[in-house]
Amino acid sequence: MTTAGALREQVWDDLLARRACAYPLPPHGHCPNFTHAKKAAAQLLGHPDVAALHTLIVGPERALLPLRQQALKAGKTLFVPHQKKEGWYWRVTDPAGAKLSALSAHGEATPTPTGAQAAVLACVAADHHGARLGKGFGWGARGLHLGLPEFTLAHPLMLRPTLPCPADSHVTLIGTPDRVLTPPAHLPGGTNRP
Repeated sequence: MTTAGALREQVWDDLLARRACAYPLPPHGHCPNFTHAKKAAAQLLGHPDVAALHTLIVGPERALLPLRQQALKAGKTLFVPHQKKEGWYWRVTDPAGAKLSALSAHGEATPTPTGAQAAVLACVAADHHGARLGKGFGWGARGLHLGLPEFTLAHPLMLRPTLPCPADSHVTLIGTPDRVLTPPAHLPGGTNRP
């Protein structure tokens, strides 16, 4: 069985070799800022299950910046993890607050993401069953466990038919540059593995 660390290295190496990622470079150690993340964000936000939502938790990763920008421009309220107060969030409604550096000027610090309907977490890899592998540490590394649907964005090089290692969490939608993948319904207990 391939380890999570080995899979992450393989994805990071593939993205770098194919010039499919942008700053921060190299992508190693990060949820990669992959090329066409803007298209993947538009695909996910256009999905009926996401378009109908008005309040999202969205991770702070660079790959999710286009999604934060597009969601705020569409009038959604976002909760972005506070980088200096663990467990706190920035509540933001102004599109000028999409960048992390602008959150203190355009967001409101809050200890709870009141009203959040779903969360968008970055990933290093995901599979067609909704298994998601993050960078292994940091905010949202193991999912949020808030009882909310969780989504992610991925470049095709980040997708696998099935992860060869245990997942960090499971998502119900995966936005890619060309479409949204809808994994099959998960089995009770938060796993879709037999």
